[in-house]
Amino acid sequence: MPVRSTTLLTSESEKPAVSRRPTPGVTPSPAPEPPVIAFDRVSKRFRRSSGADGLKDFLLGARKRRQAAAGDPKPRWIEAVRDVSLTLERGEALALVGRNGSGKSTCLSLAAGVLVPSEGTVDIRGRVSPLLALGAGVHPDLTGRENVQLNGVLLGMTRREVRQRFAAIHDFSELGDFIDQPVRQYSTGMLARLAFSVATHLEPEILIVDEILAVGDASFQAKCHERIADFRARGLTMLYVSHEVSTVMSLCDRAVYLSGGAMVAEGDPETVCAKYYEDQGMVLPPRAVVAADESAGGI
Repeated sequence: MPVRSTTLLTSESEKPAVSRRPTPGVTPSPAPEPPVIAFDRVSKRFRRSSGADGLKDFLLGARKRRQAAAGDPKPRWIEAVRDVSLTLERGEALALVGRNGSGKSTCLSLAAGVLVPSEGTVDIRGRVSPLLALGAGVHPDLTGRENVQLNGVLLGMTRREVRQRFAAIHDFSELGDFIDQPVRQYSTGMLARLAFSVATHLEPEILIVDEILAVGDASFQAKCHERIADFRARGLTMLYVSHEVSTVMSLCDRAVYLSGGAMVAEGDPETVCAKYYEDQGMVLPPRAVVAADESAGGI
C-alpha cells in the first residue's frame, strides 16, 4: 500500500547546517517503483432509480412534490464501492472475487477510467486495455475490421500501428469473412473473440478483464488462457474478475474478496477464495481437483 509521509517545515534558523553527502563507494539504492494501479479509500455512489410512474409524471414534477410531502426531498444513493484501498504492482495479477453486485465490475470500471470515484483517488500508470462488459467499446453498425481500427485509436495507437497488427488480430479471432460484417450480426461468442483479440494485440501494459473469458467455446477459452499465460510470463499487469476459482488460482498472484462494495479479505488466491466459498456455505475444492478440471477443459 502507498505510504503517506508528513513533512514538518522549520524556519531558516532551525535548519541544520550539515549537508548530507553520499558515502564514497556506496551506490544508493534505487527508489521503489510506484504501483501501476492504486486505489486510496475509494468509494463510488450511484443515484437510486426515482421510480417515476412515467415521462409525464417526471416532466410535471409530481415525483418531487410527493417526495417533499413525504419528508424525503433528497435523492437516495446506492454505494457500489465503499472505502476500498488496494495496489497492483507492475507484472502482478490481481483477482477480484465476490457475489454479483459486490462491486467488482465497478472497481474495474474505475481502474479503466470509465467511471470516476465519488470519494478517494485512483492512480493508473500505464496503457490500459479493458475487457469490460461484452460489446463495450464496439459500435454495432461498424464491421469487425472498422471496430479494430476504432479501438486501436481509442487506446492511443496510430492508424498505421493498428494496420500493422490487424493480420495478427484477425488470425487470432478466427472470425474469417465475418470480420467484414457489421458487428450487430455477431453472436456473443464472436463478440468475445473480437474483443479479446483486439485488447491483447495492441500492446497493453495493464489488462483489465471482466469475466469475458467465460464466453465462447472451450477451444477459444483455452487459446485465451494460453495468451494470458504468455503475457504473464512477459510481465503484463492484470486486474481480473471471474467466478471461476480455477482461473483465479491459476492466473493470479493475489486476490481480493468484495462483499457489499467493501473489502472482506486480501491475500493469496487460494486463501481468499476459500473465505469466499465459506461465506456462501460451500467448501473450496482442493487444488488437485481444480487442476484436474482445468486439464479436462472445465474452466
